[in-house]
Amino acid sequence: MKIICIGRNYAEHAKELKNEIPTEPVFFMKPDTALLKEEDFYLPDFTQDLHHEIELVLKISKAGKHIEEQFAHKYYNEIGLGIDFTARDLQTKAKEKGLPWEKAKAFDNSAPIGNFVSKETLKLNDIHFELKINDQSKQIGNSKDLIFSFEKIISYVSKFITLKVGDLIYTGTPEGVGQVKEGDKLEGLLNGKSFLKLNVK
Repeated sequence: MKIICIGRNYAEHAKELKNEIPTEPVFFMKPDTALLKEEDFYLPDFTQDLHHEIELVLKISKAGKHIEEQFAHKYYNEIGLGIDFTARDLQTKAKEKGLPWEKAKAFDNSAPIGNFVSKETLKLNDIHFELKINDQSKQIGNSKDLIFSFEKIISYVSKFITLKVGDLIYTGTPEGVGQVKEGDKLEGLLNGKSFLKLNVK
């Protein structure tokens, strides 16, 4: 099982981090050890600036490579919510030195995952999602604002990497990312329904 993450897929998020808006999908990967299904997340000791990034997540249901965009909808059946935790201080230092920044993104438990729902129950170009911290709204996003659609992402990634059943694609985060701290309670909502809960310890 692979975790594939799409970066800079919401224009306002790219702007808030002073990044260029991409002309093609940007992706990186996390190992399966990044996945976290429990409700408790323990702050790692190697970062002083851990950021939350709430994202819609696609679950691949059919193996494929070199998938044409017009057929990409056949390769996923479920959509859920996940968080792409980022050690922003480590990422910034790595970027300044022109170094890879996997250690800022791919560390253990950096990809909490919540519940999934059949895509047939959703209006795919109008999925509302939100992250609350301590009952206060911090990030609000909608699939209609994606720079690259779900189908475009699947098609593009599959040109380079064979997709297999069970792979997860984190599709990008909207604006509003910020630091999480010990004691925070995170809740991810999809169309107003709670899909993910996390206690930061």
